[in-house]
Amino acid sequence: MSQQEEKPRRLFRRKPKDPNTTGRLAQMKQVFQLARRHNPASVWLMAAAILGFTALGVVGGYFFGTMWLWVILGLMVGIFLAMFMLGRFAETAAFAEMKGQPGAIGAVLNTARRGWLMDEQPITIDPRTQDLVYRATGKGGVVLFSEGPPNRAAKLLAKEKKRHERVLPNVPIHTFQGGDGADQIPLDRVIRTVHKVPRGLNKAEVLAVRKRLTALGTMTSRPPIPKGIDPMRARPDRRALRGR
Repeated sequence: MSQQEEKPRRLFRRKPKDPNTTGRLAQMKQVFQLARRHNPASVWLMAAAILGFTALGVVGGYFFGTMWLWVILGLMVGIFLAMFMLGRFAETAAFAEMKGQPGAIGAVLNTARRGWLMDEQPITIDPRTQDLVYRATGKGGVVLFSEGPPNRAAKLLAKEKKRHERVLPNVPIHTFQGGDGADQIPLDRVIRTVHKVPRGLNKAEVLAVRKRLTALGTMTSRPPIPKGIDPMRARPDRRALRGR
């Protein structure tokens, strides 16, 4: 009756619940409240979808027989449609709450799927204006998304595009401006814009691009070289080396 007999029993014990983790029902409740807060009519639209398809199930059972089967089928379809509508309403509400906040473009880009990899932090931050540039990498190449006014964002994107083209000469670099200004892409269209980028790279090429971009990020994080100093022509101080 030693420790060896206690180990098999622990395998069947339930894993302790993390107090910081939100349950599925709590998450659904939060999503529902968010959607209802921004669109009060969402509750009635979801209820109409469930009741409408259930009624269609009753009609189908009346004409084709097996009433209970058709009612259950109509109810399930209605619930599925209501959940889809809830997701769309919640997404619109989330975009409305993030609108105008710093980092909103990055938060939306982070939800991109279909083979796109998002950098967790912005690759460029203008210390004076706080304009940002985010980057995503995928089979379409490299996507640079700016966050800031159109005139300043255009200059920042052009600078970053040139920097990336020097490191990735044969990789397509796509630049977009996020925001609500002229020729800018609002939050609710950011993901669709990224997914519409034509694909031209395979998985191995995407991994190679990511490795190159890691080196680029290290270069951009270094402090700039003072003006007037050419590191290729700099000579050591021989007296200092001799200890004088």
